[in-house]
Amino acid sequence: MIVLGIETSCDETAAAIVAATRQGPRILSNQLRAQFAEHAPFGGVVPEIAARAHLDHLDTLIGRTLAEANVTLAEIDGVAATVGPGLIGGLIVGTMMAKGIAWGAGKPFIAVNHLEGHALTSRLTNGVDFPYLLLLVSGGHCQLLLCAGVGRYTCLGTTLDDSAGETFDKTAKLIGLGYPGGPAIERTANEGNAYRFVLPRPLKGRPGCDFSFSGLKTAVRRLIADGGGLDFGDTADLAASVQLAICDALIDRTANAVDWFRRHHPEGTTLVAAGGVAANEQLRRRLAALADGAGLRFVAPPPALCTDNAAMIAWVGIERLLLGLVNHLDAALHPRWPLNIGAPQRPGAEVTWSRE
Repeated sequence: MIVLGIETSCDETAAAIVAATRQGPRILSNQLRAQFAEHAPFGGVVPEIAARAHLDHLDTLIGRTLAEANVTLAEIDGVAATVGPGLIGGLIVGTMMAKGIAWGAGKPFIAVNHLEGHALTSRLTNGVDFPYLLLLVSGGHCQLLLCAGVGRYTCLGTTLDDSAGETFDKTAKLIGLGYPGGPAIERTANEGNAYRFVLPRPLKGRPGCDFSFSGLKTAVRRLIADGGGLDFGDTADLAASVQLAICDALIDRTANAVDWFRRHHPEGTTLVAAGGVAANEQLRRRLAALADGAGLRFVAPPPALCTDNAAMIAWVGIERLLLGLVNHLDAALHPRWPLNIGAPQRPGAEVTWSRE
C-alpha cells in the first residue's frame, strides 16, 4: 500500500510518499520546505505569509516527491492530508490540493488530524504496539495521552495556558535569540550555567498530569526587564536555565502519567515522545531515564520526524486506509480538532480531555 501525504498546518510545506510492505513501513520520499526566512523578521509565524508560501511551493514539492519515490499518481492507493488542527489558510491550501489529486486520480481521500500524525509516528519508525503512553510536545500542543489504538486516545493532561514549544519560542524572542526558539535556546544553552537563574516550575510536585508555562514566560520577561541588557554570558546562562525549567516541568508531569499508565495498563511497555520539542536532546535523555526507572521502553522518532512533516501524515493515511477509514471529498477543515472528540472541556484548556 502506497499513500501520498500532504502537511500544511503551520509553516512547513511538506509532501511524502510512504509504503507499507511485508518488511515493514518504508518512507520512499519525504520532502519539506521550511519557512524560517519568511517568518524570522516577525519573530514568529504570520498566518497569511505561511498560506501564501504553501500556495507558491506545494505543487512543485509534490512533483519532486513523486519523482524521488519513482511513483506515479496511478500507483498510489490514497491521498492523505492534514485537515486540522492548524492555521486555516494553510489547511485550505493543502487540503484542496489533496482533494483535487484524489478526485483527478480516482483515489481515496483520508482526512488526517495533525496530532494523530505525531501520535502514530513511533509506529512508523519503531513499530510500537498499542497501548502506549505519549508525551506530545510541540509549538501549539502539550499533552499526555494514552494511545490505545487508531482513533482511540485518552488525554490524561493538557496545558492550562501555553505549550512548551510556545514557551521556547517566546522566551527565545525575549532573550534575543531569534526564531525558531527551541533550537536557538538549545544551542545557546550548551554554553551556559543552567543553575544561575532561579525560574519557576509551574505545577511541579502537584497531583495530576496538567501543564502550565505562562508563569515561566512572565518570570523571564521580568528578569530581563529588571536586569537591563544581557551580555553573552547572561544570555547563555538564561537560555540554559529556561531549558532546564521546561524540562523539569515536563518530566515532573510525565512521571505522574507514567505512574497512572503502569497501574491502569500493565500490558503497556512503552513511553513515547513526539512533536517538535521532543527533538530536544536534554528532554530525550531525561525521558529515557524516567522510562528506564519505571521498567518501560522509551521511543522518540528521529528529530526530523518529530517536527512537522508529511511522512507522519502519509502513515496515518495508511493506518486508516487499512481499517477502511476514508473520507468524502466534502470533508470539513478543523482549525481546532482534539483527538478525543466529545470529552468535556475545562476552562483554560485548549483541547478537550478525559480521565479514566
